[in-house]
Amino acid sequence: MADQNKLVAEDRTSFGKGAARKLRATHKIPAVVYGHGTEPRHVALPGHETALLLRKSNVIVTLDIEGEKLLALVKDVQKDPVRQLIEHIDMIVVRKGEKVTVDVYVHLEGESAPGTIAMVDHNTLTVEAEATHIPESFTVSIEGLEEGSQIHASDVELPSGTTLITDPEALVVNITVPRATVAEDDEAAEGETAEGETAEDESGEAADSESDD
Repeated sequence: MADQNKLVAEDRTSFGKGAARKLRATHKIPAVVYGHGTEPRHVALPGHETALLLRKSNVIVTLDIEGEKLLALVKDVQKDPVRQLIEHIDMIVVRKGEKVTVDVYVHLEGESAPGTIAMVDHNTLTVEAEATHIPESFTVSIEGLEEGSQIHASDVELPSGTTLITDPEALVVNITVPRATVAEDDEAAEGETAEGETAEDESGEAADSESDD
């Protein structure tokens, strides 16, 4: 996967907000690469190609920095909160076979029982995996699950070579009934009870009236 994710980067010599702004104006993204005891390396990445790769999480990239090849994991992406443009990227150097700790998204599949909804408590799980074999996501089936069903972190199937770091007892998905539905059912039940009591009262009054006659 990393071999397909290649980016040609350039060393940066100018720093600060002004330099970063000028760099982004040329459709490049400022980034820093660090790890394995090396000094942080400030580089410029091609904007369009980088944005395409970052559509997935935990991307491993082969960086070509002026002829030097580095394998790096995208660790943090900073974006403009309004325009959602990438402003800066942090990357850590990794090696093939090395284990890294990452957060992987949980993807729900299927539909729970009619009238219920799936409440997601953890939309990611922290795991340890080989840098070049990081899962893109974990699929959890909720097909047909009834109210009260729960899926914990330990219930999520992990691929071989991946170790769960998140607390195994952590609740991932809880199948429940929407509060509005519960409230409506309670109101309906109260209405039926009230109608029953009214009918009994009317029946009693009618009996008393016949007795008086």
